[in-house]
Amino acid sequence: MKAEQELIILGLLKDKPRHGYEIKKQIKEVISTFAALEVESIYYSLNLLEKKGFVEKTVSAEGVRPEKFVYSLTEKGHQRFRQLLTKSLLTAERPNFSIDVALYFLPYLPLDVALRRLKGRLRILSKVEGALKSLTEQLKVKSSYHLQSIVEHNLELLRAERRFIQNVSQELAKEKISIPEWPHKSS
Repeated sequence: MKAEQELIILGLLKDKPRHGYEIKKQIKEVISTFAALEVESIYYSLNLLEKKGFVEKTVSAEGVRPEKFVYSLTEKGHQRFRQLLTKSLLTAERPNFSIDVALYFLPYLPLDVALRRLKGRLRILSKVEGALKSLTEQLKVKSSYHLQSIVEHNLELLRAERRFIQNVSQELAKEKISIPEWPHKSS
């Protein structure tokens, strides 16, 4: 299990004990908007954390409904959460953008195709920016500052990428290319 996934699950349990379904729902509805995390089987991850002694599960029964497992942090889980949170706050890694690899190989596309693809990426970025702006407005009404700051951080990164792509597109349109030579000419 990746450290980020472990941090998220332990953090959600730090808030309060939860059913596996509640954890999965919180990840899908909130955390996935800013973290690239998809949890196929939350129970597999919870079982791993239980084996490590970070979480414990208890059985919850309500009326005639089937029994459910409720997961909570152990003292060892609280310590692990603090350790992972500290590491996450103090680790500054170079961000990885999917566009970087594509830009490396961009000269292998005909110039007109490359410009169309970059324009398409700009359209996608604009849609994502609109969704993030909408989310910002929603969070101002019903959320805490830390969630608003996450969305604002994502907006700033997105705006920087948009400006960068616009600049690359303008340079390519002028055919001021510093990568050896454009291997293809538009017909």
